Formats: sequence, C-alpha cells, structure tokens
Amino acid sequence: MSAIKRFFEKKKLDVKFKKAGGGKKLTDESRQISPRPSNSAGGAKPMVQTDAQRAAAQAALARMEQPRQGTAKPSMRTHIRSEVEAEMKAREKSSSSATPDLGPKEVIKDAAPMISSVKFKCPLVGDVVLPKAEMETYIEDFLMKQLVEEPTMASALMIHTLNKDKEKVRIGIETLCKYLDNIISHPGEEKYLKIRINNKAFQERVNSLKGVQEFLQAGGFEIKRLPGPGEDAPEEKFFIMNPERGMDTEALMNFKDLLFIAEPIRPQLDRDMKVFYPSQYANRIEVPPDFYAVSQEEIKREQQARTEAVEKLGMLRTKAMRERDEQRELRKYRYTLLRIRFPDDIILQGIFRALDKLQSVMEFIRENLENDWMPFMLNTSTGQKLTNEECNLAELGLAPAAVLNFTWDAAVLADVQKQGVRQVRHLNDAALAKIENL
Repeated sequence: MSAIKRFFEKKKLDVKFKKAGGGKKLTDESRQISPRPSNSAGGAKPMVQTDAQRAAAQAALARMEQPRQGTAKPSMRTHIRSEVEAEMKAREKSSSSATPDLGPKEVIKDAAPMISSVKFKCPLVGDVVLPKAEMETYIEDFLMKQLVEEPTMASALMIHTLNKDKEKVRIGIETLCKYLDNIISHPGEEKYLKIRINNKAFQERVNSLKGVQEFLQAGGFEIKRLPGPGEDAPEEKFFIMNPERGMDTEALMNFKDLLFIAEPIRPQLDRDMKVFYPSQYANRIEVPPDFYAVSQEEIKREQQARTEAVEKLGMLRTKAMRERDEQRELRKYRYTLLRIRFPDDIILQGIFRALDKLQSVMEFIRENLENDWMPFMLNTSTGQKLTNEECNLAELGLAPAAVLNFTWDAAVLADVQKQGVRQVRHLNDAALAKIENL
C-alpha cells in the first residue's frame, strides 16, 4: 500500500472514531495505565520496572497528591517593588549597551553557530530533512509524482496542501462539492455535467486554487471546447463529466468525501536532537537568523523607541501598556534552542517552536530517558522552577535559547536509592550513542 493510501486509511479510521461518540474520561479511577513502550532504537526490549521501582513510584505519587502547605503569596507591595526594580535594571542595561539583549541572561551569544538553519521533516514523503522552503517544494514534487498512481487522493491532498489561504480553500471545496452534488442529485442531466471555465464564480472560487484541475480530471471531467452562451458566441473551454462516470452515484460520493477526509501535509519541525559530553561551553549559544521573526536591527530600534517612551512617562505605564510590550516581546521569536543539562553534566539539545508548550519539552526529554517512569523537574540557571507545562516557551523567557538544569524528583530518587540503587542513569542507550563533543 502506498504512503498516500495509508494516510487516507488512517483518516477514514479517525472519522469512524469521531462518529462513535464520546469515550471514557482519562481521569476515570477504573482505568488501568499500560506501561509505555521504550523509544530505544535498534529494537531494544522495553524496560521492566522492578518491585522496588514500582514501590518508589507509588510512594512518590501518594506524596504528590497531598496538598502542599506553607506556600504564602508575596504581598502586593513586594510584588510592585520587584516589578519596578526589574524595569529599572532593564533601563540601565539598555542605556549602557548599544546592543539589545536578545536572549535569556544565562545564554552568552558570542560563539560560532551550532546549527546553520532550522530543518523540517515529513514522514509521509520520506526520511529527508530540509529547510522549510525546500521541504515544501519537496512535498509538492512528491504529490505531483503520486498523481500517476493515486490521482484522486493526490489531487485532493494538493488542494489542501499547496494553498495557504484556509478561507479560499474552504470556499473552493464547498463550490466543488456543489458541482458534484448537482450531478449526484440529477444523474444524466447534461447541464449539470459541464462547468464553464470562464465562469466568474468558477474563476474566483475554484480555478485559482492549485490542484483543482488535477482533481476534476481525476474525477472524470475532461476539458473540451463548446459554443459559449448566446448566439454566434465563440467557443469556450468547459470541464465536461464523462456521462458514464456521471451516472455512478457511489463513485461520485466517494470522490466528494476525499475532499473532506484530506488534510494539508505540513512539514514538521525537526528537533535535531544532539547529546554532548560535559563542556565549559554549554552556556555559549549562537542561533541562526531564522530563529527571529524580525531582524536584530528592528529589535534594536524598537527597544530604543520603547526606552524613550518609558523615560517620557516617568515609568508610569498602565497595565495595558505593559501587556502590549509583553506580547510584542513574544512575537520576536519563531524558534528556540534548548539545552538540558543533567546532574552528570551531559547535555541534551533540541529545537522547538517559541510557541510550543513546556509540555513538549518534557515529552522530548522523557523519550530519551532510561527510567522514563521517574518524575523530574527543570530549572533555569537562575533557579527558577518550570512547573506550568501549559505555558509556551516564549512566555517562560526561554526564547531564542536557554540552558535548563534537570533534576530527578528528590523524594522518588531517595526511595529508589533506599532499594539499593546507588546511581540512577539519565539518558538511554539510543541517546548516548549519539554523544559528541560540544
């Protein structure tokens, strides 16, 4: 079975599940959790927890469920004072330096770039990893080649994938479905079997989309020249449905369903996972220009204008003004490069979107752990604990680059060590096989 057929089989299955109604809640106490399969390469056997590990995990989960006490919120006066002091420090830094601060304080951006550009992948079209523009071209070429084997499926995917304006795609698909519905509802009627290509509605809503002509021809339409409307009108081009195909209602229904099942094929960000030996240069990170949504010169001009505005207002900014500045900061970055430093100083590196949630980082780390059942925590080099997995990386101040420190949950680690385990490994064999010098 071709890759495109497998893609559509999965989509059909997804549709069946959606029609099946709601399922059980994941919080159902009667639910049993199956062990996670190991992600190790080379067909390695999944890790089996010992009785000691299971006991330690259950003890840790019991402690986690207990309500925390003694966590008092800071007073409003302290909060305001810290906010004012932070802004004063930011002003002093901007006035003493001609270059704006483009990243977290723990990142020194004066080293040679570790990566030349952000790369993307797309498992449906193969194992290649390319820059985004090249990957999009590769996907288009792949779909064009698939027209020979799977013309209807490939052309439906082309409409969704090769046209970026979602609203235009929606309107185009609705119009195509109306043409097909008319043929299905009036089988054999000649006027519904043809589409005038020069028709204004067809030109504006349908013909401007890539993949439409291939889709119509795959469905049984042929381009022919016929007399135009009115007497002595010159011949015009029409899409004419084959009369036999026009009588096959079931085939037309399946043909129409393809447009609804199909989804755009989008490149996926390649994590470009790397593992490094301990190095004194772990904090020295340089990222390429495509990490930024704007140029560094634009960032510098914007920061200078903001500094002058703050000085004019004498630091009396409203909450709305501060929120606008925060949102402006978040929009500066497209991607972020994260290095996770383990207690043995080995470093795990990956690339993320700036708007990815912290949860995606936690999952990336867990995929590469030897003991992926053990809870862990992440801290910045300044000691900030990262606990809200729903926050995106830009909001957490981790863009465009940051170094994070990994620690096992102290209580779980203590329970494991009580069972006689002297040293708990961090990364699995598959990850360690890629280790290199920084």
